[in-house]
Amino acid sequence: MWFQRKIKNRRLWRERVLDVKLRSSQIRRARVRLAALALGVVFGTVFGLYLLWRTGDWLLNRLVYDNTAFTIRQLDVQSDGVLGAAQLCRWAGLKPNQNLLALDLARTKRNLELVPLIQSVSVERVLPRTLRIRVTEREPIAQVNVPHPRTGGGIEMAGYQLDPQGYVMQPLGAARGAEAPGSTSEMLTVISGLDPRELQPGRRIELPQLQAALRLLVAFQQSPMAGHVDLKSIDVSSPEVLLVRTGQASEIVFSPEDVEQQLRRWRAIFDLGQSLAKEIASLDLAVTNSVPVRWQDPGAPPPSAARPPRPLRVLKKHV
Repeated sequence: MWFQRKIKNRRLWRERVLDVKLRSSQIRRARVRLAALALGVVFGTVFGLYLLWRTGDWLLNRLVYDNTAFTIRQLDVQSDGVLGAAQLCRWAGLKPNQNLLALDLARTKRNLELVPLIQSVSVERVLPRTLRIRVTEREPIAQVNVPHPRTGGGIEMAGYQLDPQGYVMQPLGAARGAEAPGSTSEMLTVISGLDPRELQPGRRIELPQLQAALRLLVAFQQSPMAGHVDLKSIDVSSPEVLLVRTGQASEIVFSPEDVEQQLRRWRAIFDLGQSLAKEIASLDLAVTNSVPVRWQDPGAPPPSAARPPRPLRVLKKHV
């Protein structure tokens, strides 16, 4: 009896083990099918999205970016200065037969704004085939001459220009070769006393003495002295005063502060000299409680006529 009972229990145990193994195998197969289904869904979704993206990209290129209907046919390029449209297009990196919609406007704008001669740029598309560019140039108001080694030996003077904010520019003719005689640089006031290392095209010089000299030049063009004398040079080597030399052989000392008031005092003394038939040799306007003035010798050659004032260009606002 004990032997038969033992066999019965063993058979029952075997049935239970087989049943557990069967259920485990079914669960594993179900999990494999579920995993395969999930992978198939994920793969199908990714492949479908990729196919959709490639199809959309192909259609976009075919219908828009490679469409000859949007090829640039007209370049509406205008500047408020002397820069030509052809030169501006080269700086902008424009190429023939470019697609108007494929053109990177931000990059075109950045290419132009990296040119030191240019202050601001606006670029816009005018569908279907026109690209409009508006450029505001920096207007030179002064120049700086720096000794530079000449090719083959010797020294020559390299010229830089400054706009009213103190941004450094190279003359347009310097990039093309020699500047033509009678150019704008010959009419600009020369700034001396600057460190040549400060003269980096496209950079703004923050030196207080230079900023004061530029304010003086702007104020002079709108002052009563404009048209009566020429400001030949301004020495900014001293932080306390500005030494101005005129084309009429006068030396005028300015304080960096309140240049408008000093210009009015200069005009009053100039009118006094005219009534006495005398020309100013030196004048110190930096002194507030008195105005030390020295007149030119009567036997001195007559002063040269002053050039007519050159008003600053009115900047246009591009919208």
